[in-house]
Amino acid sequence: MTTPKTYGKLIGASLGPGDPELITRRGWAALQSGARWIYPVKKAEENSYALSIVERGGLPVPADAVELVFPMTRDPAALGKAWALAAARTVELLAEGRDAVFLVEGDASTFATFGHLARVVRELVPHIDVETIPGVSSFAAAAAATGLPLAEEDETLAVIPTAYGIEVIDHLLDEFDTLILLKVKPLLDDVLGLLERRGLLATSCFIEKVGAPDERVVRDLATLKGEQVNYLSLLLVRNPKRQRGELRRGCRQRQEAREAAGA
Repeated sequence: MTTPKTYGKLIGASLGPGDPELITRRGWAALQSGARWIYPVKKAEENSYALSIVERGGLPVPADAVELVFPMTRDPAALGKAWALAAARTVELLAEGRDAVFLVEGDASTFATFGHLARVVRELVPHIDVETIPGVSSFAAAAAATGLPLAEEDETLAVIPTAYGIEVIDHLLDEFDTLILLKVKPLLDDVLGLLERRGLLATSCFIEKVGAPDERVVRDLATLKGEQVNYLSLLLVRNPKRQRGELRRGCRQRQEAREAAGA
């Protein structure tokens, strides 16, 4: 009878968006548990932002830490190959029987690489144990850094990648009290134009590399026009012109109409 191979556990450790003091106690313990560190890079032997967060926290990088390459491209073939290689390498490491902790900037469950990696790993070996350690998201840290509330009482909130496009963003401004626009770099000027047309520049704020030593907060958004900002940037957009609680009232009215019709 063949003895089943024993695999280590794959741990996604959320590190927060830049400030090592935002790493949770649970995440800190995982980093010091003896598990092998795995960290993402965009190109081979390139600096890892996730790794830099831990280094600023004072932890030395283990000599046997392993980088996984996740290229910044929209080419499906290139992405598919990279994901397959990363997952295969992760399974290979876990097959040694030792846990592996994957370093995640921000929160591992929010627009993060870890969820996809874990899914592909489990497609290869379904019984591999996966643990996700939650953390502080970039937009939560940005709200705290700027003093802007994300949502109060019955206000509504939406979080979307800016790549969804200007038409979608324009529509959502009518549906939500606060919009969080992630990865604004490619469409920044277009978004600024939209906010200017809708009179929302004054109630919006730009945050770049929140929590990092070179964090930047810009409240005068007009000064950003034409600028090439960092990839790790976002916009918090508050729409005070939208009637508060509108979505909840609409849902309540529809519920009351259904109840009346069924009476």
